[in-house]
Amino acid sequence: MTTSRRPTVLIVDSDSMHRRSVAFAFEEAGFAAAESSTFADALTRLDGFAYDALIVDVRLPGGDGLDVLDAAHAKYPGIRSVVLSTFGSIHHAVRSLKAGAKDYLLKPITASQLVECLRKHLLSQVMVEQHQPQVVSKEPLGGIIGSSAAMVSMFETIRRVAPMHSTVLISGETGTGKELVARTIHEHSPRRDFPFVAFNAAAIPDGLAEAELFGHLKGAFTGAVYTRVGRFEAADRGTLFIDEVASMPLGLQAKVLRAIQEREVERVGASRPIKVNTRIIAASNEDLAELVRQGRFREDLFYRLNVVNVELPPLRERLSDIPTLARHFIAETCKANGLETKVLTQPALQALMTCTWPGNVRHLQNAVERAVVMSGANREIVVDVLPAEVLAAPAIDVRPSPMTVVPMPETPASGINFADAMSNVERELILTYLRRANGNKRQAARMLNLSRTTLIDKLHRLGMGDTVNSPVAVEEAVA
Repeated sequence: MTTSRRPTVLIVDSDSMHRRSVAFAFEEAGFAAAESSTFADALTRLDGFAYDALIVDVRLPGGDGLDVLDAAHAKYPGIRSVVLSTFGSIHHAVRSLKAGAKDYLLKPITASQLVECLRKHLLSQVMVEQHQPQVVSKEPLGGIIGSSAAMVSMFETIRRVAPMHSTVLISGETGTGKELVARTIHEHSPRRDFPFVAFNAAAIPDGLAEAELFGHLKGAFTGAVYTRVGRFEAADRGTLFIDEVASMPLGLQAKVLRAIQEREVERVGASRPIKVNTRIIAASNEDLAELVRQGRFREDLFYRLNVVNVELPPLRERLSDIPTLARHFIAETCKANGLETKVLTQPALQALMTCTWPGNVRHLQNAVERAVVMSGANREIVVDVLPAEVLAAPAIDVRPSPMTVVPMPETPASGINFADAMSNVERELILTYLRRANGNKRQAARMLNLSRTTLIDKLHRLGMGDTVNSPVAVEEAVA
């Protein structure tokens, strides 16, 4: 291992006694061990964390352990895996080894034997064996990468809206890829053979924005030395993408609204309108509905733009996409620089998955590009070459948090208040996972296997609904 972090192992076995004894043996040997007893839970855990090693039984409630193995190696080519089986099968053994497992072992097997088996494989310096196929990034639509539930839902929305002529509003934080989504909608629409024109409202001074959008005649204002076609006209029969739409002043918003409604524009200095057939896709990293309430954005323009809303989730809410994205960016950077494709070690991937990524996908792309550069001639990308802000991210404990034991009453006969005790346990569990999620309720709900609505209802029931709204507030509640 190239890092001082404890190696992590996920033990997937429906036999609770065997699973716990194995987990205890790995903990004693210096590993961080996580346990899973079902097919569905194992897949959920693999979505949220890049384990160094996997031990999986073939027979699991709800599914096939070999499918868990396939999912683990598809997402993490560097994972070390061992398959267990009560009944030996040549077919299972061959499939396991082809999928990337290091061993196929028959039960009964001692926990110490499993520890030594995996320790031997983890000491290997080669993270991806030559016979293993390279994982190719899946690009369901255009260049957008992701297979998480949030992204799958977004892809479905794009597929439905792209063939139409409806106006689209793309919402998402900075760096989530809003322009890429806009281009993808255009490229899958009947307008694909006509121009896609982008306009960033935040990058153009207010005094020039109107001329940029609608064009101007020669001499219309000082500096207008020639007649210019605006972005609306340039995108005729195609698509106009207005990024950072919330940055437009209210006066310009009124003119944009009229252009969308009447399908015509008037160049600055002209007196005759020009008909245009332009599809509008707008994007904002701010909550336009809130800006409407504050009087900073026109309500009529908001409803005109918000015909179909495409919401891009932040990267911290789709951790399961990080491995695929990271490998894609590594391949892109290496190809652009004429390098042999490098391999991301499992500890480095774990570090990427513990970062909160305030700059989202763009932030990850920059971090990966830096890591490729700093790795020099080495084929492996290790933890040490990652940016400082990634290394500073707190390590995630993959084991379940121990619950506080409710103290026995001084007089045993009096018993305890069961409802209060269970509320305390529930409160502690929720706060623990909110802390791990850095205060993000959606991510905490995912780790608790709850819907976000259910988590918020529980917070209100426990009297914390309006208090834990930030990482600082969570820390205070935990304290």
